[in-house]
Amino acid sequence: MGRFPAKIDYENIRNARISENQARLASLGLQKTISELRSLTTPVKSPKRKYVKADCSSAPLRRSNRLKQVNPSSPDGLIPVRRPLRLPSDLSTKSPNGEEKEKRPANAPYVDVSLCYSPEVSSERRCRSKGRGSVYDPVFGICCHFCRQKKLCGEEDCKRCNDLDVDQPCLGKTDCSVCHSTNGVLCRACLKVRYGEEMEEVRENKQWKCPHCIEEEGTRPYWICNSSLCLKKRKMMPTGIAIFRARELGYDSVAHLMMDELQRRAEKV
Repeated sequence: MGRFPAKIDYENIRNARISENQARLASLGLQKTISELRSLTTPVKSPKRKYVKADCSSAPLRRSNRLKQVNPSSPDGLIPVRRPLRLPSDLSTKSPNGEEKEKRPANAPYVDVSLCYSPEVSSERRCRSKGRGSVYDPVFGICCHFCRQKKLCGEEDCKRCNDLDVDQPCLGKTDCSVCHSTNGVLCRACLKVRYGEEMEEVRENKQWKCPHCIEEEGTRPYWICNSSLCLKKRKMMPTGIAIFRARELGYDSVAHLMMDELQRRAEKV
């Protein structure tokens, strides 16, 4: 116990075969050739370069003009504060005379024309898409609450989008008579598809209210804003393009479909 057994026959045969093969290679002169080939194929290692860390303690630190608050193009060298072109320079609600400024509707926001330039767009190009408009304008365009497209409207007689008159309201965007906020700004296409209303009826109705104000008043149960932003705030999944499903089921718009679904869920609970 504890001792290794003696070599068996197959190990002796193996060692004898190895010795025979080595002798045969030596007689043919192949042993040297193999060693030479190995020396040729082994890569030559290049000496490692020593890393010398540069001493930057004496050199002055470099800073960009942005960090230095320096603008080479401006005469005083200071970077001007960027502000939206729609915001006036004075954000106070009172005029210099102490009078309250008139609150502008959401479909006619303030634009400081002296700070911007918008090229004139032909009425034919602007009215190619009457639903949402076909010309994007970051200055004079008004953002729809649902599709969030900042375009000039496609209404032919709109003075704001056609003549770029900032004092005129946009005829292709709605304005809530209660909140006058961006929540009530909807383009013609979203108004029709998502809420089943026509732009002409909304213009004639001076007491038109957005879905947010209707929900706050409680006059129309389960009538909510179905935009992706508002649905995510409610922790609900956005509907996506649901107008085809709504029309197949016989509903006028996506809002009518959601109102019926919410009502059925409430009845089950």
